Amino acid sequence: MEDYTKIIFALIGGLGLFIYGMQIMAEGLQKSAGNKMKKLLEILTNNRFMGVLVGAGVTAIIQSSSATTVMVVGFVNAGLMNLAQAAGVIMGANIGTTVTGWIVSSAEWAKFLNPSELAPLAIAVGVAMMLFAKSKTIKQIGEIIAGFGILFVGLEMMSDAVSPLRNSPVFAEAFVTLGHNPLLGVFAGFAVTAIIQSSSASVGILQTLAAASLVPWNAAVYIIMGQNIGTCVTAMLSSIGATKNAKRAAYIHLLFNIIGTIIFSILAVVYFYFINPTFGLELISMTEISIVHTIFNIANTIILFPFAGMLVYLSGIFVRGKDEEDESGLRHLDERILETPTFAVENAIKEVVRMGHMAAENTKLAIEALLEKDEKKVEKVFKREKNINVLNRTITPYLVKISNSPINEQQSSLVTGLFHTVGDIERVGDHAENIAELAQFAIEEKVQLSDSAILELRTMAEKCIECFEDAIRAREENDPILAKSVEPNEDMVDKMEKELRKRHIERLAKNECSATSGVVFLDVISNLERISDHASNIALSVLDGHK
Repeated sequence: MEDYTKIIFALIGGLGLFIYGMQIMAEGLQKSAGNKMKKLLEILTNNRFMGVLVGAGVTAIIQSSSATTVMVVGFVNAGLMNLAQAAGVIMGANIGTTVTGWIVSSAEWAKFLNPSELAPLAIAVGVAMMLFAKSKTIKQIGEIIAGFGILFVGLEMMSDAVSPLRNSPVFAEAFVTLGHNPLLGVFAGFAVTAIIQSSSASVGILQTLAAASLVPWNAAVYIIMGQNIGTCVTAMLSSIGATKNAKRAAYIHLLFNIIGTIIFSILAVVYFYFINPTFGLELISMTEISIVHTIFNIANTIILFPFAGMLVYLSGIFVRGKDEEDESGLRHLDERILETPTFAVENAIKEVVRMGHMAAENTKLAIEALLEKDEKKVEKVFKREKNINVLNRTITPYLVKISNSPINEQQSSLVTGLFHTVGDIERVGDHAENIAELAQFAIEEKVQLSDSAILELRTMAEKCIECFEDAIRAREENDPILAKSVEPNEDMVDKMEKELRKRHIERLAKNECSATSGVVFLDVISNLERISDHASNIALSVLDGHK
C-alpha cells in the first residue's frame, strides 16, 4: 500500500509540473506571437478552411484544444464568429493538440537531443534569460525554454513513478481488459481527460505509461478516442449561461469528437478482432501514440469537414430558439476569450469603439431633440445613456483582467490607453445626457431659440461630433496620423465656443433672445466643447502608445 501511495504522489507531482511547464511555455509563446495572433484573429472572419488552420495554429501556441474551444465559444457568444467558422476552428484545434504529444514523444525519436537530460539545463538557461535579460523578446524566449524544461522534468517524474508498475500483473491485466472492451477503454480516456481538463496532459500520462511498457495497442487506441471526447467537457461547462449560439458551438465540438470516435472505434474493433488480433496485444511506444493521435484527428477532420453544415444543423436540434438583442450587453467581450489574451485585447478595442459610437450617436440624438423639440428622442438619449453606463461598468473590470494576463509590453500600453478611453467615452455620454436634459427643459418651458442660434448650434455640434468620431476611429485603427488630426479640430471647437458665447451675449444685449434661451444655448455649447476635450484625450492616448 505504501509503495502505491508513493507512486500516486510522485505521479500527481510530475503531472503538476508537466501542466505547469505547458502553461509557462504557452504564455511565452503567446507573448512572443502577439502580433501574429492578431493576424490570426483577422483570418477568422474568412472561410472555414482558414478556420481549420487558425484552430491548429492557435492550439499549437496555447497548448490546449480545450482552451481554444472555450475561446471559440466566447467568440460565438460575442457575435464575432458564426457557427460554420466555429466548426472549422474546432476541427483545427483537435489537430493542433497533437503537438504536445510529439513534444513528449521526442524523448524517444530525438534521443540525440535527450530532452530529459537537457531539461535541467533548459530550466537554468530559461530562468537566467527571464531574470537577467533586458530585452522583452529575450525574456519571452526564456519563458518558452524554461516551460519546455519544466514540462520534461514533470514527464521524467511521471516516468520514474510508474516504472515499478511494469512488473505489476494487476496493471498489465487492467490494460488488457481495456483493450478487449472498447467501451471501457473509451470511458477510461474520457474520465481521465474530463477530470484533469486537458487532453494534452492525459495523452502525456498515456505516453508515460507506454514508456513503462504497460500499454497494448488496442487499449491505447480506445483510450485516445475517449480522450478526444473528454476534452469537450471544458467547453460544455463553459457554455453554461452563454448565448444559444455559443452553446451550439460547444455541441459542435462534442458531436465532432463523438462521431469521429464512433467511426474509428468501429474500424479499430474490426481490425483488432478480425483482421490482426495479435497486433492489438503488442505494446505501443510513446511515438506510436503520437502517430495514432495525429492520424485520428487529421483523418476525422478530413472526413467531417464537408459535413460541417450538418454539425451546425445537429447542434441546432440540441439547442433551440434565438437570443434577444440587448444594446447594453457585451458583444465583443467574453470571459472565455481571456484564455488567449492577444485576442482579448483586440476584442476589447472593438467593444470600446462600439461604446464610443453609442456615445456619438447619443450626442447627435440629443442635439436633434433640442433643435426639433422631440420628447421621444430625449427619452431615447436617456435610455442609451443607461446602456453606456452599464458598458463602462463591465468593460473596465474586463480590462483589469486583461492587464493581469500574460501580455507583452505593447499590448499592456494599449490596454492602459483603453482604460483612459473608456473613461472619456463615459463622460461624453454624460454630456450628451446633459444636452438632452436641456432639450427637455426647453420643451417644457417652451424656450424659443433664434434662427441664428440654431444654425450656430448645428454647425458647432457637427464639428464637435466629427472631432469625437475621428478620435474613436484613431483608437480603432491605432492610427497616430488620424489621432494628430484631432487636435486642430479640437482647437477649432474651442474657438467656436468662445466666438458663439460672445455673439450670444451680444444678442442678449440687443434683446434678440430671452435670458432663458440664453442659459440653454450657453450650457449646450459648453457641453459640446467638453466633448471635444474628451476627443482630444482619446487621441492623445493613441499617440502615447506610439512613443
